[in-house]
Order: sequence, then structure tokens, then C-alpha cells
Amino acid sequence: MASKALRRISKVFSPPQQNEGVGARVHRIIGNQQCRRLDPFLMLDYFQVKLPAGFPDHPHRGFETVTYMLDGTMLHEDFKGNKGNLEPGDIQWMTAGKGIVHAEMPGSFDKTSVGFQLWVNLDKKNKMCDPEYQEYKSEKLPIVKRDGIWIRLIAGEALGEKGPIFTRTPAFYMDVRLEKNVQFDQHIPKDYQGMVFLYEGSIKIGENQKEVQDKQAAIFEPEEGENLNIISGDKGAKFILFAGRPIKEPVYSYGPFVLDSQSSLNDTFEDYQEEKNGFEGASQWQSEIQFLAELNKSK
Repeated sequence: MASKALRRISKVFSPPQQNEGVGARVHRIIGNQQCRRLDPFLMLDYFQVKLPAGFPDHPHRGFETVTYMLDGTMLHEDFKGNKGNLEPGDIQWMTAGKGIVHAEMPGSFDKTSVGFQLWVNLDKKNKMCDPEYQEYKSEKLPIVKRDGIWIRLIAGEALGEKGPIFTRTPAFYMDVRLEKNVQFDQHIPKDYQGMVFLYEGSIKIGENQKEVQDKQAAIFEPEEGENLNIISGDKGAKFILFAGRPIKEPVYSYGPFVLDSQSSLNDTFEDYQEEKNGFEGASQWQSEIQFLAELNKSK
């Protein structure tokens, strides 16, 4: 049987750092001048933050936020009464749908909370769905091991195993760790595009064997090649790998709202201001954890 054609890498770049939330600094991997969007993905941040910095009360509509922790803790609270504490290896896949107001704050003044937040777009028929959470502690996520390969599988398939997350937008997401000089091959459907972000080590990736260093991203786009080939360097590699099927719908966004038309975006401003159609009671709610960021104002 002939081997599958290899997927090429279209771009490698070093994401910029920027301010986000209150006093926080992030690597903005998707949502910058080098990679504005990567349909169906709207934004990706790599955060390293500790109190008093954080992400106090703010709304969302029209997409999903995916928070994956590498180290430290992240507290979460929303205006529907949901609360949680994400720890290393935990995942929260939050469908904002028609509306969520929430806060996300690191759990310590001393220990840095490290992780990723990915925004996944929803197609028109799902943008106004009811909000929903899929949360899994690290021990509930499958760990796939082969010779020199370790994968925490969040969504989709890898090496014959499946992740537990249901994705309204067809996609997969995994945290991969390779020992030194190890080859890893991942199946990528022809119509998917996505990215590898390396948070430690070095790799060569793709049919064109692009070199990727620590804190760099590599983009692959839809094409015939269905096999993404990755080889770790002399010090091994740690990276997240995600891909999805492009929605190919218009994107009209403003801050935390992502819709498919200007009229829908205008309706969202009205809904939020008048507290209707998913934002009922928003102005009366304050999170218990947002006061942690208030300490930042006096500094």
C-alpha cells in the first residue's frame, strides 16, 4: 500500500506578546498581523499569568472558548452560577452560544498559571445555541503512549484513540510531547487546516521539513497531503496540535462578540445593553473572583 502524501507547512512565525485582560501578558498566536484568523479558529493565546493580573467579568457570544492548563490553576465563574478550578492537564470547552458573562482568574499570587485559550468559531446555525460546558480533569482525558510519544488527547483522534470532547465545528486538539529525535505522524483530513505551537524544544515538520523553535507556530492549510510528519530535535519537543474544517462563513466581530453579519452584531450590542436574548441579568451580576484583579488597580 502506498504511503499517504505528506502535508506541507505554509508558514512558520514567532507570535508577538501583548497586553490582555487586567495586567496580563500573552503570546497572541492567532489574532495578530501574521495570522489574523485560521478558519475555524479565531484566536489563540499562550498565557503565563499570576495574581493580581487576570481576566475579570466579560461577555461572549457566537463561538467557543477552549482553556487548557499546563501549570498552575485558573479559577472560573459565570453569571449562571457555574464555578470551577482548572488545574494542570484540565480542559474546559465552553460553548458561549447566545451568551455568557464570566470571569477567569489565576489561583495564586506566587505560582504562575500557564496554559492556552483557543477560540473556535460556530457556524450560523449554532451561534445562538444555549451555552454549554464540557470540562474534564486531567485524569479523565486519555493519554496515548507509543515509543517516545506522549499525547493528551482532548478532541479528535490520534494513534487509534479518541478524545472525549464533542466539537460542533469538526476539529481535533491534542497536547503532544516527544522524546529526542522521535518521529510522529498525525492524520489530517484533506479539508482541514490548523497549527502546531511549540512551547518547548524544537521540531522539523511537514513535507518541506520546516524547522520550528521554542515559542514558534507552524501553519498547515487544506491540501491533498493527509499525513503531518513531525520529528523532534535533540532536546525533545512539547507542542499543541489542533486542526479543523473551515466554516467558510463571514466573520463580523467586535471584542468578545463574533457573528456572521453586521446586523447580527448590531443585535448583539442591543441584546447585551438591554439584557435580553441570553444576557438576562448581566448587569446585576458580579463574580466573586473578579475582586482579585481589583488589587491591581491600587498598584
